[in-house]
Formats: sequence, structure tokens, C-alpha cells
Amino acid sequence: MSDSTNTASDRSAYDVETEVQSDTQLAPQLAHLQLAVDGMTCQACASRIEKVLNKKTAIHQVNVNFAGETANVDYDPAQASTEEIIEWVNKTGFVANLQAGDSLFAQTDADTATEYPWRLIGLWICLLPFLVGMAGMLIGQGMAWMPPVWIQFILATIVQFGLALPFYKSAWASIKGGLANMDVLVVIGTVTIWAYSTYLWLTHGDAGLASLFQGMTHDGPGVYFEAGVMVIAFVRTGKYLEERTKKHSLNSIDLLLSLTPDQVEQQQPNGDFHSVALKDVQVGDVLRAKQGSRVATDGVVIEGSGWCVESHLTGESVPLKKEQGDELLAGALVENGSLLYRVQAKGSDTKLGDMVQALSDAQGSRSNLARLADRVTAVFVPVVVAIAIITFIVTWWVTGTVSTALMHSVSVLVIACPCALGLATPAAIMAGMGVAARHGVWFKDAQSLEAAGDIDTVVLDKTGTLTIGKPAIVDEVMVDKSLAADDVLQIGASVEVHASHPLATALINAATDRGLSLLPVSEVRVIKGAGIQANIEGLGTVKVGTADFASLTLPKLMPKVWQIASTVAVSINDEPLGAFALADDLKSDTPAAITALQEAGITVILMSGDKQSVVDHVAGQLGIQKAYGQMSPRDKASQIAVLQTAGHKVAMAGDGVNDAPAMATADASFAMFEGTDVAQHSASARLMGESLMHIDAAQKIANATLRNIKQNLFFAFLYNTLGIPLAAFGFLNPMIAAAAMALSSISVLMNALRLTRFKTTVELDNTLSKPTAETQNLTSGQ
Repeated sequence: MSDSTNTASDRSAYDVETEVQSDTQLAPQLAHLQLAVDGMTCQACASRIEKVLNKKTAIHQVNVNFAGETANVDYDPAQASTEEIIEWVNKTGFVANLQAGDSLFAQTDADTATEYPWRLIGLWICLLPFLVGMAGMLIGQGMAWMPPVWIQFILATIVQFGLALPFYKSAWASIKGGLANMDVLVVIGTVTIWAYSTYLWLTHGDAGLASLFQGMTHDGPGVYFEAGVMVIAFVRTGKYLEERTKKHSLNSIDLLLSLTPDQVEQQQPNGDFHSVALKDVQVGDVLRAKQGSRVATDGVVIEGSGWCVESHLTGESVPLKKEQGDELLAGALVENGSLLYRVQAKGSDTKLGDMVQALSDAQGSRSNLARLADRVTAVFVPVVVAIAIITFIVTWWVTGTVSTALMHSVSVLVIACPCALGLATPAAIMAGMGVAARHGVWFKDAQSLEAAGDIDTVVLDKTGTLTIGKPAIVDEVMVDKSLAADDVLQIGASVEVHASHPLATALINAATDRGLSLLPVSEVRVIKGAGIQANIEGLGTVKVGTADFASLTLPKLMPKVWQIASTVAVSINDEPLGAFALADDLKSDTPAAITALQEAGITVILMSGDKQSVVDHVAGQLGIQKAYGQMSPRDKASQIAVLQTAGHKVAMAGDGVNDAPAMATADASFAMFEGTDVAQHSASARLMGESLMHIDAAQKIANATLRNIKQNLFFAFLYNTLGIPLAAFGFLNPMIAAAAMALSSISVLMNALRLTRFKTTVELDNTLSKPTAETQNLTSGQ
């Protein structure tokens, strides 16, 4: 539905739709591919993949999400195949697998679980003797508990060239790709420690062992095998914790996938029900959903009744009554009753599947703030290596001790790993997107979420946005007394059947309710900003639209309802026949939603194609100070551009074809539930619930996500700004630096996790909610 009335905006819908279709035809026929990428260790890895793919002529656009471990690729299928793109990614040193469509629903527990950390366990086993020796020193046992240096050498060598092999592979692939990642820093630092310690041991024997744990403070030669082992163990531990957090806590996709059961009750030809795997179910099969179970697929109820909660898609936990003929959505929770339903769609073809894919695509996109981190990390590693070299030279010159200089420079390399910086933005985006999806808001991409968080003005359409979108005839006036109102309605509805706006639907529904058959028409023509006309054989040219368009002058002394209702006039051969007044009710929660937005400091503006008196009436009911009527689609877009020129960040909410230009112009845009395809294509976010409160929820979630991103970036920059100087001046040894580096990444992820607990006035309950009075009556048989 749209805010289409009998004025300028009503009849330009066809023009807007034609323009959108024309643009689509001119656009290149690109294909979209989403890949799951394993092996990325920091943002530089993601940047390297982007750099390699962007060099290919077939690639139109690529976004690699380090936190989500995904790559979204838009490419020309005439120039490259899916297999070729996967091979290009694999050549960069990573492992890419197709992640699209039903593959999202086909993931097994082994696919989604974090790999069992055998390598990490081996690292800590090798580290344990060093920890025992250090513990002995801390309690005054000196070197008694420290293993002999030859054992230290063996353990360190196993770690350095066996268990740490993934670091070497990643570092080498990174260097070949032309971008150095954090593993380059780890490898340079730890292999330097191992080589230097080996050299001291082979050339000085046990001379340095007396002061092994004193590290940088001793004067004689000493080995530092424990430092390299600890750095690798701490970094790998940090990566493991980081990986688990990303896959199991931040990512909402697994939670959504778990909403559909693995086993379902399928009706057999003899009427019995057998338990079968969901993957074996086909479209057309009949399934049973009992109380307390989840609906497995999209379908239609063919028998039974019950109450279902669809909060996973709409964000609203109010149970909906489902009876024969009603639609069921995959993932819905059956609170009461038992339903038989026929499968209409499964897997990625369901609305839940669409949501999972949309969320996956959105989480894999890049925000503007993320690009700031990308620019920093692109030059970060070379700069850090340069600082480490300078630190080594200066420290050696000042202290005259190679070991001290080496420890300082290695500490710089380890502390500076830019993991926290690379995680800062994508981690918050993943969490924010998941929260928004659970509130019934589907952001198209990260930039859309970022834009929604910055808005200070919201422009609202009227019909279908503020109102229910189902206007009805409330009064009528006939000019030609020879014709009955039903005759005029029949003529008008016969022409309006070729339109797609709510007022046209209202006339058609009224004609159907009165049992009027529609007349055949020809030569249909839309007159922009005025109405629609067609030829009816035996009558002539019929015009339906504004009073001026139909050559109708309404008396000044009309009932008050005509001042607050939309007018549709009908004429034949420019001779007016009559007019209908149509009114629409406000949605029940519209006043509360407007109040919530205004209390958040957001200016609310109403722009409608309806006449000014109707718009003023609705604005007065809602306390909206600025209201514009008789606005064409171009007028709305132009007014939004004026607001933007004045420095405002504007969001537009609508649901019709004629809202598309304004949506495309606005900084952020929201398509209402069941809006037209053109509106949803133009919008930066889709609202899956009918409640206008979803706009308030979307703004608050986006704003909270932006705050979280800025906090993460601040802490990440602060960490490196403080950590590098401390390491350079010897206040941090390599072991402490490695632990601090790991903790910095975890702290960023923990801060992002706070978003997952964010709630707004829109319900968020995906579990069994308290039954309403109506459902209690159903249960008790009343």
C-alpha cells in the first residue's frame, strides 16, 4: 500500500515504477555470491582478499567481513564462474566455501562448531614446563624448577616450527598478497627470539642460565625460549576465544537456523503421521505442528486451529490466531492448538530463509567507520615493523645490550597486532544486525544501519504508514441525478482496477461488496499527478481522480467528513458524475510511536499526496508540527533534499511505489510491512511488523550500535597508542605484550556483546510468552 490519494502523488506511481524498471534493465546483469572464508586472522587478511579480487575485471564489488568470516561478491557471471572466484580466494592463502541459499540451512553441528583445539592444547602442554619454572622463581626456588636448556630448546622448536605452522602459512600468504597481517608481526618477533636464544645457547653454553627469568635486566647472555612459546600460546588462545565469541555469541544466524526443527511429523497417504527429517520434506507435503513445537516451513493451514507467535520475524510476541486458509511462517511457535499445514516453501525459499540470507548479507557488508579502520590497518604493520627496528637500534645504542634491545623490539611487534582495531566495527555491526532482526527490522547493509543511527528527522508517509492503509467510503455525492451511486461506483471501479493504490482498492472492494460487476475498459492511461482514464464502450472516456481532473466543483458547504477525507471523483467525457469521500483509521500504536520518536529528539514531518485539510487533521491528531499535503513523489524527494542541504540527516518511511524517489533521496529509509516491491527495493531497511514502533526501535538500535563502534575504535586506538610506547621503553616484556594483545581483542568483543542484551519497546521474546485472555479461553474450551 502507499500514501496514494486523489492528488499528485496518487497517479505518479506508474511513472515511478516505469522509471525503476527502466533503471533495472539498464543495470549490468550482476550475480551475487556469498562465501564463508576460513583462516583470516585480522582485518589485513580481509583487505588482502578484497585487493586480490578487485583486480579481476569480472568483479564489480567485494566486501570481506573479518568478524563474520564472509565475503560478499557482486560479479559478472559472463566473465567468471563461482568456482573461479572461490579459486581466486583460495590462492590468497584462505579456504573459501559457498555460503548461500539452502547451504545456510544445511550446516551441521560440525560445520558451525568451533574446531576442537588440539593445536592449542599442544601449545599449553609445551608451555607448562616453562610456567612451572617461572612459578618456582616467584616463590624463591630460583632455577630449580626450570627445565634444562636443551629441553627448553626442544619444546620451543616444536612450538615454533610445528604448532605455530599456521602463523607461518598466514604470514607468507599475506606477504605474497602484498599486505602484511598480524601474523607477520608474530612470526618476525617469535622467530627472532628463538634464533637469538639458540645462538646464545650454542655459543655460550649454560653461561646465561643463571639469570634466565630476569630477561632484560641481566648483563650476561641468556636464552629466552619461554618468551617465544608464551607469545605464540597467548596469541593462539586469544584467537580461539575470539573465534568462539564470533561464531557462538555475536552471530545471530545460528540462533535463527535453530528455530526450525530437524524432525517433523509428516502425513502419509493412509492418514498416519511419521517422523521424518526436514530435509526430506517436499513442497506440497502435509505436516503437523502441535502445541509447543515450531513450524518447520512456510505453509497454509488446511485443518485445525491454534495460536502462533511470529516474533522471530516481526519482533512482536502477541500470539496470532491461525485457522484454515491462514498462512504459517517457518520458525513460528505454536502456543496453543494443533495445526495441519501444507508446505508451500522450505529452506531458503521461506521468509525465515530470506531473513537469514538478508542478515548474512548485511553482516558481511562494510560501514563507513569500518573503512577508517581499513585505511589504518593497510599501513599499520609496515609502520610497526619500522618502529620495532628503530626501537632495537636506539635501545642497543643506549643500553649497549643486544638482548635488551631485542626484547623491546619484539614487545613492540607483539603489542601492536591490530586485531582489536579490525574487530571494532564488524563485531558491533554483527551484534547490532542480530538485535535489529530480532526486533523485526532488516537492514540492507552496514551503511544503512550506520545512516539510521545518525538521523535527526523522520519523514512519514500517511496511508499505510500512519494509517491502516485500508480506506473505506464514508460519504458520496452524485452530480448526475439520473445515475445511482452504485452506477457511478461501478464505472469508477472498472477503471481503478488498473491502478494499485489504496483508494483504488477501496473503490474496487466497495463495488465487490455491493455485488457490482466490473465493465471492460480499454486505452488505459495514467495522467501524472491527476488520475487515471480509460475508455468504456458505449459510455466514452472515463476519468477517475482529483476533482479538478474529473471537472468537478464540489459545493463549499459540504459535511465536515469531506474536509478530513480523501476525494475520488468520476466523470464521463468531462461531464462529472459524482464523487466519493474515503477515510482511513490511524494504526492503534501510531500516537505512541510518534511520541517516542519526538522524545528521542527526532523531528517528525508528515508528507502526503492527500489534500492539505486531510493531512492537517492527521497531523493534529498526532501532534506533528510540520505537515505537507498535495505532495507528488518528486515534491517529497525535493523537500527531503532541502532538509539535507540544511544539515539534517533524514529518514523516510513509506510503503508504496510513489514513495521510492523520496526513499532513494533520504539518508535512511524504511519500507513498511507488506509494502510494494519497489518500496522495499528502494528502502535501506524493511520493517517486518505492522507497528510504527519498529521505526523507533530501528533508530535506537542503530544509534546504540554506532555508540558501540565508536567505543570499540576508541579503545583499540588507545590500546595501540599507549601500548607501543610502553613496549618500546621496556615497560612490557613480550609475554605481557602477547597477553595484553589477546585481551584487547576479547575486550572489544565483550563490548560488542553488550548490544545483544539491548531491548526497546518492541517485544523481543522468542520463547513461550504468557498466554493472552483469548488464548486462555481457547485452552479452557470456552
